[in-house]
Amino acid sequence: MNRRILAATALLAAALAATGCSQIVAAIGAPVVERTPDAAAVDATAPAFDSAFTQDGSVSLAVDVADDLEVRVDVWAADPKRTQEWTTASDKTFGFAVNVSDYRVPEKAVLEQKRRVYLSQVSISSTLSPSQTPAPFQFTADPRTLVPTDTLRSDRGLLLNSFQGGLLVPETVIGQLPEGTTGLTLDFALTLSAEGAANDDASFLEQTVHLTLPIEIFAG
Repeated sequence: MNRRILAATALLAAALAATGCSQIVAAIGAPVVERTPDAAAVDATAPAFDSAFTQDGSVSLAVDVADDLEVRVDVWAADPKRTQEWTTASDKTFGFAVNVSDYRVPEKAVLEQKRRVYLSQVSISSTLSPSQTPAPFQFTADPRTLVPTDTLRSDRGLLLNSFQGGLLVPETVIGQLPEGTTGLTLDFALTLSAEGAANDDASFLEQTVHLTLPIEIFAG
């Protein structure tokens, strides 16, 4: 092979090792094109507002009010049931239920063996996205006014872990929202009295717990 070609090849290899391909390409006169990810293309597949409720049509929110004593709020889309139809202009109806589980005893244990939990108030406030301002939707009620009069109750509130079940609210309506809204975050505030020991009236502790629910809202 021609000595000049060998020498040029050796120089090119050494330059590649020392400076990298892009700089060598520039050195020999070819244009260098640096590509960066297309941000619009990357974001196109991501939801405008991350919401498990919107993806599944229902969600279960839970919080411990004592060791192995769980209060749960189940929420589901009622009308429209297709959450892709939850738009700024339309009414959006959801249902929710509040229940409690005492994991210290079997599920079918009698009430005297369970730690009782009473619910005296349920409130729902809401925040808009992206503005992070309060939304027009608000809900506040004494749960004892939302159930039949024979449901177990006391001055502490509605008994959640009775044989009759907890609180069921089948329909709650969110009305129109401002244009440009991409998400609505609901804050469930539950005022509870939870028993520290089963069948011990002196062991009740009152507390307020919060559970949040993000919901994606579409243009409409």
